[in-house]
Parts: sequence; structure tokens; C-alpha cells
Amino acid sequence: MKAGKIIFFLLCLNLVSNLAIAAGPPTCPADVASDCASDSGEWKGEFFPDIPKIKYEGPSSKNHLSFKWYNAEEEILGRKMKDWMRFSVAFWHTFRGTGGDPFGAPTKMWPWEDGTNSLAMAKRRMRANFEFLNKLGVDKWCFHDRDIAPDGKTIEESNANLDEVVALAKELQGTKIHPLWGTAQLFHHPRYMHGGATSPELGVYAYSAAQVKKAMEVTHYLGGENYVFWGGREGYQTLLNTDMERELNHMARFMEAAVAYKKKIGFNGTLLIEPKPQEPTKHQYDWDAATAANFLRKYGLIDEFKLNIECNHATLAGHSCHHELETARINGILGNIDANTGDPQIGWDTDQFMMDVGEATLVMLSVIKNGGLAPGGFNFDAKLRRESTDVEDIFIAHVAGMDTLARGLRNAAKLIEDGSLAELVRKRYQSFDSEIGAQIEAGKGDFDMLEKKAMQWGEPKVSSAKQELAEMIFQAAI
Repeated sequence: MKAGKIIFFLLCLNLVSNLAIAAGPPTCPADVASDCASDSGEWKGEFFPDIPKIKYEGPSSKNHLSFKWYNAEEEILGRKMKDWMRFSVAFWHTFRGTGGDPFGAPTKMWPWEDGTNSLAMAKRRMRANFEFLNKLGVDKWCFHDRDIAPDGKTIEESNANLDEVVALAKELQGTKIHPLWGTAQLFHHPRYMHGGATSPELGVYAYSAAQVKKAMEVTHYLGGENYVFWGGREGYQTLLNTDMERELNHMARFMEAAVAYKKKIGFNGTLLIEPKPQEPTKHQYDWDAATAANFLRKYGLIDEFKLNIECNHATLAGHSCHHELETARINGILGNIDANTGDPQIGWDTDQFMMDVGEATLVMLSVIKNGGLAPGGFNFDAKLRRESTDVEDIFIAHVAGMDTLARGLRNAAKLIEDGSLAELVRKRYQSFDSEIGAQIEAGKGDFDMLEKKAMQWGEPKVSSAKQELAEMIFQAAI
């Protein structure tokens, strides 16, 4: 009898144990005050316990945590959507954004934050980053060196901090995730108040080179496909105290050194320049795509660099994103897109998620004409609005941005397959399909010959541009 009770007790204990194992480990909230820590003191809980893996549910879905238009494996124009898009998450906005602006204090303090910029906090953010990527279904991310690891008192200390965080990132990446691009933050620290590569101080120039060298090394180590230069302070506030020619020459020498070092370490990624007209400086030297292309040609760097076009920067320069993409494309230097947008009623770089389907369709028309962006992609250089403070808002914003661009891809494909818009454009230029037109386009149309033809033909007939029809065709597709 006694033996039977013992056996019964052991069976019950085994059943309870099996149930606990089947249920898996407890879900721990991403709260620094929780007890979910390892023996080393490093927090190992789940950062987004209430968010499931985001799935495609189609346009009729009412689930705001699902894709309505982005179906990663679906083929559009002979290529999977995920290969057209190559989406990436920006670490700085997603995990370092606070909601602060020039007029107000931060509004966000995510549950896993402890208010410090310590190495332990940096590692916790990195774990959050990879859980986010996995749940969103995105296999690329972008970073600035000082976003992912704290700045030290010396270059050596900063490099050591970066190495420690990058080692964890390498472990968490596995074999399926890697950076779309990395970059060095040469604009935040006071040492860069006059710029980095264009600073009048030789010491700052050298410090900038050392920081870019290290950032390029870790990008290469993590399997990054590109490396970006954003010259937020590479410009001037007034020409009264600026030797612009000398600064531009210095910037060119800096870029030449970057090319040389890229080749030295065997980094096969693309070097990208990100144009922006102003903010924080009055005038930045990579004002827009055309200015950047001119700089690259002048200094013989046009074959070594491509451009990372940011849509909100395009509007600050007085252009549309479509214009900047086409300018880069026809110059053969469209490499990557920072997918965001601005508010036409606000005059600064608001870095909003792109939600305008019409704008997304125009963007995707350029991407398709470019044959895609690989090894570039779409990086969400976009941040939550100051007033959006729930953790789920991080997912909602990215899902909406991905869906908008996916819808743009679908619309662009419809326009191309329909052919009406392309035919309208073809007809506008059909007079140049003649023998004389072909001579002109081949560079053989001299003024003497053209004068004779003008006299022979008389007053030319000028056809309608059919702008309203073009807009009608476009609107019908979206």
C-alpha cells in the first residue's frame, strides 16, 4: 500500500514536470525591474511578449499586426517581393529614438531601458533589435557605430566598446540576418562641430578617419553589404570664414582613402553617399543627387560610389523623391533608398514612415527601371511620431511602411504591364525616332545640317503633352 502511494506520487510529479517542459520557459516582460536575468546579470527575457510573428493576411484583413500587401514570397515581374524590397530596420530610430525634438523632452522610455548608455544597456538593445527583426520578418538592419555602442574617452575605449557589442550582434545574427549597411556617426560629438572630413582642424580629420576605419571594419565583419557616408556637418554656416574649395578637396581625399581601405580589407560592399541640402548645417556639400554626382565626377570617384537617396532629404532640397531617384538612376549611381517622407507643412527633416501609396508607386517605378536595388535595399530611416508611445507602435509603423511600398510595387507592375503610360511617353518623343533624330542622338547633328532642315520644314507643329491623361492613367493604377 505504502509502495503504491509512492509510485502514484512519483507519477504525478513526472506529469507536472512534463507539463512544465511542454509549456516552455516563462515569458518575461521586457522590464529592467523584472527578475528575468541570467547568472551574469544580463537580462534574457522577451522584449515583445504580446506581439506575434507578423504574417501576410491579405487586403481584407483587419488585423493591424499583419501584412495586407507585402507577401514576401509572391512573385512580381519575375522576382519575389522580398527581393525587390530588401527591407532593413534602422537601429538609431527604432531603438535609440526618444521622441524628443527641438522644442520638447523625450516622450518614450521603452520598458527595457534603464536610462543609461552603458555596455549592458547596449547589449540589451541589441537583443531587442534581433527579436524585432525576427518577428517582423526582416533580415537586414542598419546602424551607426555610436548608436549601438557607447562612445569612450579615447579611440581605444570606443573601439573596445564597439567590439564587445558587435561580437554579440554577430552571435545573434546567425546565418540569415546581416546589415544592409553600417556607418560612422561623425556629427553628434562636439569634436565634429565644424565637420569631420571638412573640419579645419587636422586632428579632427584624423579622428574622423580612425572612426570610419573602425566602422568599416565592423560592417565588413558583420557581413554588411554597403557602407554609407552621411555628411551632416560636412558643409558651412557662412562662406565668410570658409575656404570651400579646400574643404571639398579635403573631403575628396578622405573618400579616396576610404576607397583604398575598403579594398585593403577585402570589403566588397558598395560605398554610398547620402545627399542632404542642409540641417544641421546651412549648406551641406552633398546637397542633392546632381550635386553629389558632380562631386564624384570632378574627383574621379564616380565608379567607386553610389547614392543612398533619402526621400525626406529630397523634399528639403526642393525636389520630389522620384526626381532624386531618377537623377541617380540615369547617372548609374542609384544604390539604396532611405524610405521615409516629410510633412509638406513642416520645414524640417521629420523622418516619417512613407504612407502615401502614390509616392510609393513612383518610387517603385524608378526601382524597377533600375533593375532593383541589390546589394542595396529599402532602409526604414523613419521614426515614430513623438506622440506614439506604445511598444506595439514600433511594429505598426514598420508594417504600414512595408505594406505601402509593397502596394507601390504592385501598382508600378500594373502600369508597366498595361503599357499605356510608356506608350504615351514614347509618342511624345517619336519625332526623334526618325533618321535625323537618330543622327542627333548619336552626336552627328551639327548646326549647319539642322539649320537646313529647319528652313526646309518651316514652322514646327508642337503636340500636346497630355499631362492630364498621364495623371489619369497613373491614378487609375493606384
